[in-house]
Amino acid sequence: MHHLPLTGIRVVDLTVVWAGPYCTQLLADWGAEVIRLEPLQLFQPITRGFSPRPTKAAIAASHKYPNNQPGPRPWNRASAFNAHARNKLSMTIDLRRREGISAFERLIRVTDVMVENNPVSTLEKLSITYQRLRQIRPDIIMVRMPPYGLNGPYMSYRTLGSSLEAVIGHTSLRGYRDMDLSMTSSSFVADAAAGTNAAFVAISALYYRQATGKGQLVDMGQSESMIPYLGEAIMDCSMNGRVQGPLGNGHPSKAPHGCYPCRGEDRWVVIAIGSDDEWQALCRIMGNPPWCSEAKFATCLGRWHHQEELDRRLAEWTSDCDAYEVMGLLQREGLAAGPVMDERDLCRDPHLKSRGFLEELNQSETGTYSYPGLMWKSTAFPNALRSPPCLLGEHNEYIYRELLGYSGAEYEKLETQGHIGMDYPADVK
Repeated sequence: MHHLPLTGIRVVDLTVVWAGPYCTQLLADWGAEVIRLEPLQLFQPITRGFSPRPTKAAIAASHKYPNNQPGPRPWNRASAFNAHARNKLSMTIDLRRREGISAFERLIRVTDVMVENNPVSTLEKLSITYQRLRQIRPDIIMVRMPPYGLNGPYMSYRTLGSSLEAVIGHTSLRGYRDMDLSMTSSSFVADAAAGTNAAFVAISALYYRQATGKGQLVDMGQSESMIPYLGEAIMDCSMNGRVQGPLGNGHPSKAPHGCYPCRGEDRWVVIAIGSDDEWQALCRIMGNPPWCSEAKFATCLGRWHHQEELDRRLAEWTSDCDAYEVMGLLQREGLAAGPVMDERDLCRDPHLKSRGFLEELNQSETGTYSYPGLMWKSTAFPNALRSPPCLLGEHNEYIYRELLGYSGAEYEKLETQGHIGMDYPADVK
């Protein structure tokens, strides 16, 4: 794995929470040397867990530590961080102090890409701008992914996934017809979309630099990177003046199309029927009960107008069946169906096991666990997870001493000043 597509590319990672770290995870997975810059003087909530020293109540509520034990360094055991921190390096640095900025500038000189997804004002306060980075390294690529972009009325607004999803309209589409929006659960699809899109634009900018020798600033608002995923509803509004509203598990034109109860505790199966031929096949699988021949269910439009009754009828059949059994019966007839899996099902899933998707990594402070593996396979570049989630400051010596050329005395001075370490000070909450 010494010749992955991004081998030789160095990425400075100033990202937080999920969208930004997911972008750099993809870059690291395919060979880039990703260096996370993390302050010891300030704990970044959610990024490395919710607290450097969580209370017993917080631990019991979160279930986010191995065996519900935070250990002496909870920030290295938080699943929210470890899920995306494989194949990365971590250095500690205080960018609010002159010595930290000096180290940062030395790092930028040997860096190809810098990625960040902070509020716009955060980097402005630190005077970290594209113009400044270009003075240090003229062909630098800077990928900025704030919530709403680098200009416009919302430029300075702060957000997390739940509020971003609401602003772009996804929350209004995900609810149920018989519930108001306060009952809609949180979803963070926009984070995943932004991370994937940002990795793509970073690679595109690298390709452009290879062709022209020029770097660039990429302005990718996370909101705008997600809105095209909702294109059908948005285009329906722009062309026809219709506001779609919540669909629950339904579909704008298909019926039956939903999530149905199965035998066992909280077991479900999803079924999607899109044509009259598929409907007839489903009726045969169910044994052609008399209600299937009712005239109101004879056409796609008729089934769509009577989908609530249809859902009740179908649920009567599925409730006596195993979810995997239903999937097998329908799939053999070419019908779309699948069980609703929980995390335990995924970890045991024979298909994922046969493809080797889950891979084991051993991290010194968590032990050995299975992690979600690579997003795709390539015949030209055989690949696998290479290193476990990085510990806070784990690679300080390599980065400061070998990469940046700090002497032993300079390194010790930075340790004394609090730039370098692997533990948050006791007064950091």
